[in-house]
Amino acid sequence: MKPKSSLNESGLYDYAVKALSRRMRTEAELRRLMRARVEPGPGGDEIVQTVIGRLREQRYLDDRSYAETFSRLRRENDKFGQRRVRQALGQRGVSSKIVDQVVTESYAKTDEETLARQYLERKRLRKPADDKETARVMRRLVAAGFSTGVIYRILRQWDVPDESLTALDNIDAPEQGE
Repeated sequence: MKPKSSLNESGLYDYAVKALSRRMRTEAELRRLMRARVEPGPGGDEIVQTVIGRLREQRYLDDRSYAETFSRLRRENDKFGQRRVRQALGQRGVSSKIVDQVVTESYAKTDEETLARQYLERKRLRKPADDKETARVMRRLVAAGFSTGVIYRILRQWDVPDESLTALDNIDAPEQGE
């Protein structure tokens, strides 16, 4: 297989527009794609920066708009909690300032407990019958980005014994990525 040739500015612009037409991308994702298509070094970086600037001016590339759409879709379709959405946007290279603003706005009128219940229903998770199932439900809700307070409220309303909830306190929730 022959190596891909380096692109000039107009070739890179066409490549970037085609990449954006296939799916929405953040500036960081597109920058990573484009760097692989130019000569390494300052000349290539300059071309990438020029193309990024041009795409921003034409409003083809807008991290805030990307974050708004991403957040809305994850909330409405996947029923994910705020923490999961924040983490995913951060991994995609959206600045933390934009992530904080957009996710806070997006989830402002959303009741987290109702969203968590919708997530449980969507995933067909039922009232746990024993400690093992309780832990499984808890892990799924934590992974979906819901706060432990909401998770405990749901489990208590399901009449999960307090001993089971106490045992869950020992589970390490994956909150280091925040």
